[in-house]
Amino acid sequence: MDILYTSASLLSLVLVIYFYIHFFVYRSKPFNDQKLLPRGNKGWPVIGENYEFLAAGWKGHPEKCWKFSFIYDRMSIFSSIVFRTSLLLEDVAVLCGSQGNKFVFSNENKNMQAWLPASVLKIFPASPDTYKAENTKFRKFLVNTLKKKALQQFVPIMDNVTQRYFETEWNGKKEIMAYELAKTFAFGLACKIFLSIDDPELIGYLSGSFENIITGLFSMPIDLPMTPYRKAINAVKVIRKELVVIAKQREIDLDEGKATPTQDILSHMILLNEENGEFPGKYELIADKIQGLLMGGHDTLSSVCSSLVKFLAELPEIYNGIYVEQIEIAKSKAPGEPLVLNDLSKMKYSWKVACEVLRLSPMGQGYRQVITDIMYNGYHIPKGWKIYWTAASTHKNPEYFPEPEKFDPSRFEGNGPEPYTFVPFGGGAHLCPGKEYARLAILVFMHHLVTKFKWEKTFADEQIVYNPMPKPDKGLPIRIYPHIS
Repeated sequence: MDILYTSASLLSLVLVIYFYIHFFVYRSKPFNDQKLLPRGNKGWPVIGENYEFLAAGWKGHPEKCWKFSFIYDRMSIFSSIVFRTSLLLEDVAVLCGSQGNKFVFSNENKNMQAWLPASVLKIFPASPDTYKAENTKFRKFLVNTLKKKALQQFVPIMDNVTQRYFETEWNGKKEIMAYELAKTFAFGLACKIFLSIDDPELIGYLSGSFENIITGLFSMPIDLPMTPYRKAINAVKVIRKELVVIAKQREIDLDEGKATPTQDILSHMILLNEENGEFPGKYELIADKIQGLLMGGHDTLSSVCSSLVKFLAELPEIYNGIYVEQIEIAKSKAPGEPLVLNDLSKMKYSWKVACEVLRLSPMGQGYRQVITDIMYNGYHIPKGWKIYWTAASTHKNPEYFPEPEKFDPSRFEGNGPEPYTFVPFGGGAHLCPGKEYARLAILVFMHHLVTKFKWEKTFADEQIVYNPMPKPDKGLPIRIYPHIS
């Protein structure tokens, strides 16, 4: 008993000393043991500041998400340019402000490269190094194919899909859940433009798998049966298998003249491969690239569209400004005549409004891995560290956007914001290839939204939350009122 009592006492003493060191030395001490390292906090042993990073915004301030409170709290304590933290078991330098954005976007594949956590790579296995050349070709292809001029042939198709969406999902309804229906719209449009799929059953099947992926990506990475993480891993396999089947059939249809070379992005991809010769695993690589495009169509576009619906319900003067612009375009069209690229180029005020929505609900973020020692703003960032950037460090920063919470589309008049302050689609070598696709889809959506309907929020105080994308916290139920022709 004496031995047991002594052991227990020693253990208690060790725990007291540990917590004393942690709270009064380790946790409170900035990361400045090496003078050239960025200042910051380690957080807890092993788990670092993961909890603070994920939970910062859920303490009674839905719109003050972790991107804002975590970043801005540390910017005010340590540095508005760069600070150090520990996330995902990694040493991380967080680069802030326009200077940080410019540095990240200008140094891709020079002294840093894109990086994903091991838990994400288990869901989306990286392509083998033997496919590096093909990966590069695909990226260049996507950048070129998804440019405005290349996409102009798809604008009438976008218009048709969007009209059908409002006819089936909004017309005749008194109240709808805008966020869920925005996801229906965004994913259905992506399936049509990228794969020429408009079968509701197949779209619903694929959409369900993507829901599992999104849920699993932001769950605990526990790879056991029935966990969200395992479901995500399995969902990726299911989607890849389905897309490989679709790609193989499309190649046959192209050879037999049953499909056209320009009908969608998939046809373009297959023909690109034929030009560059056969290589093992080409269908899997095509499937992976299409899957990435569909991911954006499933979550990103739906977030923007639902945020638009929310803000326009709250700001009747902004709604009226868009309505005046869009009704003029509608009057210039003959009955049944689809929108074309030239029509979208006239939607200048509407796009300023969309940009302000993107500013107030920022999504852009990412990690890089430092591949050679970096000196940044007088600080040493060692090789192997990770760099994190987020649009949140500039989008709601009063240094760049006075009265940052105010909805003001005039910020985008003239030359617009200062360079590297408005970065919803990233920049540099990793500028999102889907930027122009998103712009066209948003404008077509806005055109039919305001020319066909007015609406009001069921819950006047409903806010945007981040999980991790911006979304209405109650799903945005709205009461709709069709315009009387």
